[in-house]
Amino acid sequence: MKETRQRALGRRALGRRAFGGLAAGVGLAMALSACGGSSNPLSSSPATGGATSGSGAALVIGSADFPESQIIAEVYAGALNGAGVTASTKPNIGSREVYFKAVQDGSVDVIPDYSGNLLLHVSKDATEVSAEDIYKALPGKLPDGLAVLEPSKAEDKDAMVVTKATAEKYQLKSIADLAKVCSEIVVGAPATFAERAYGLPGLKKNYSCEPKKLEPFSDGGGAVTLKALLSDQVQVADIYTTTPSIADNDLVVLEDPKDNFIAQQVLPLYNKSKMTDKAKEALNAVSKILTTEDLINLNRAVSGSQKQNPKDAAAAWLKDKGLVK
Repeated sequence: MKETRQRALGRRALGRRAFGGLAAGVGLAMALSACGGSSNPLSSSPATGGATSGSGAALVIGSADFPESQIIAEVYAGALNGAGVTASTKPNIGSREVYFKAVQDGSVDVIPDYSGNLLLHVSKDATEVSAEDIYKALPGKLPDGLAVLEPSKAEDKDAMVVTKATAEKYQLKSIADLAKVCSEIVVGAPATFAERAYGLPGLKKNYSCEPKKLEPFSDGGGAVTLKALLSDQVQVADIYTTTPSIADNDLVVLEDPKDNFIAQQVLPLYNKSKMTDKAKEALNAVSKILTTEDLINLNRAVSGSQKQNPKDAAAAWLKDKGLVK
């Protein structure tokens, strides 16, 4: 993002999402953690959609193996087709380790990724944390033949989340505030939070926050983690910022003034070989509009009670934003 982190949304085997590849998920991870394979991950899943056009070679838009990535891939494909660029989708490719290779070898031409974890995938020792610095660093770290387009305002990143009652009890607005009562706090997060740079080590290094206990959960901020948080079994939970349950339960995302959790802007990673200026314009138009709130609503539409498929949810969003007629 990515060791497998399953989200409440059916989410990612992120390497979403975790440093250098955590998913579920992204799994970028975004996060999207690693699980490679010797077989071709693209051979079992046919590309879907795509109107014909005379505007250059057709583009294949891939996605990682979690719903949010699939939704964004359909948004990209829909925007391209709406602009007269032939595009189809190739969903569920796998973790970042797998789909990155697919973009390199041209099996797919474009894939949505998350800026911070993408940078850590290509440069494990990268120290950039802000959105601007990460985006500036990426071009010089990507291998020949690969590039990124403009980043969106949309981010999907780990966050320290508390209930409104806990925030009021301890007067919490930021992780810096949490540090004052950290010894009284139980944190709910994946077991790997104990080792990840942004996890317990990061809380200690950046905020001198050493929680009373880590309560490990394997659902990546999903229903089990949410239940533990709402019942006060844990007082703080690691939940991805685009998870609908945050807004649905009036939870509080603690501010992170020292950037323990680095920026994770959604942006297109692409192979230069077939990318045209017209295609770039269409994808950049998406990035100019896409917000974190949009991702939350799209995730809710697909993984909530509506159970829309990603293509239909993407089509509705594109039409609502005026990107397609």
